[in-house]
Amino acid sequence: MKTVLASIAALALSAVFPATGSAQTSPYEGKTITIVVGFKTGGGYDRTARILARHMPKYIPGKPNIIVQNMPGANSITAANHVYAVAKPDGLTLGTFNRNLVLAQLTGVKGVRFDLTKFTWVGSAASESTILTVRSDLPYKTFDDLKKAGKTLVIGATGPGANTYDFPLLLKELLGIDIKIVSGYSSSSDIMLAVERKEVDGRAGSYSSLRSFIDRDLVRPLIRARAIEPGIEQLPVDENLAPTPRAKAIMALRSAPEVVGRPYVMTPGSPDAMVKMVREAFEKAIKDPELIAEAKKSKMELEYISGAETLKITQEVLTQPKEVVDEFRKYIKFGE
Repeated sequence: MKTVLASIAALALSAVFPATGSAQTSPYEGKTITIVVGFKTGGGYDRTARILARHMPKYIPGKPNIIVQNMPGANSITAANHVYAVAKPDGLTLGTFNRNLVLAQLTGVKGVRFDLTKFTWVGSAASESTILTVRSDLPYKTFDDLKKAGKTLVIGATGPGANTYDFPLLLKELLGIDIKIVSGYSSSSDIMLAVERKEVDGRAGSYSSLRSFIDRDLVRPLIRARAIEPGIEQLPVDENLAPTPRAKAIMALRSAPEVVGRPYVMTPGSPDAMVKMVREAFEKAIKDPELIAEAKKSKMELEYISGAETLKITQEVLTQPKEVVDEFRKYIKFGE
């Protein structure tokens, strides 16, 4: 019976990956891989996808073309739903979306038609810390200055479920900072245009996407979440300032997905052999000296986290106790 099963398996593999002479043709030869990005062009997720699209092909047998397709909508829920249930499981579609989608699934947000634990995880391209920045022309030098300001701070945001919105919301609700959140911007780049025009006072978001604006002295960072990145170690951490254990737990849960700062997945059911090729190329590209040099010029810093580790973190978030989730849901209203 084992011999028969082995023969069937061999025939099946030869049908999927036919040999040319004595060598097998790569399933990616002559093909195009699409990276679906859950935000419009110009933001951190988009820039990360495009730099990977330039460097990954040389590490995939067959050297396929890789293109980026932006699919904004519902803070990335639209893109995640597409990769999960619309895209063919043929190994030709990758997705990268809002890292906080795990919180949308955790809290039962309407419109979520995916299960993050069933995606085929490629990995993450960065560990991200969320920070709050304000315009450098404002008088606030530290977070203490902001607390004592006695004036409302206007923060631009995309919408609930994104760190541009949720991070300042918890600073307002749990730490008592006088913040007005203006949401509805379609991308982080649009918020920065509003900052430059002085339509808003500042913006929250990942350090990597704000770093170039900090270096230009357009904005100044005042506080961060728990993830540590070089350059912001000295900033106060939000949950360390929490007045109660309950507030600390809520802030800690919001920060949990940040280790999976730039998630990458493939459609469930993608062929194992192709998944293996993409995972290996993803890791090699992120560690490629040419990519690292290009990223450095753009004030980006990529960090490889494996698919197994990203899935593990996702599962840990999705198994939080009900009482913690219920408290969290009072503040985080993803996509509303």
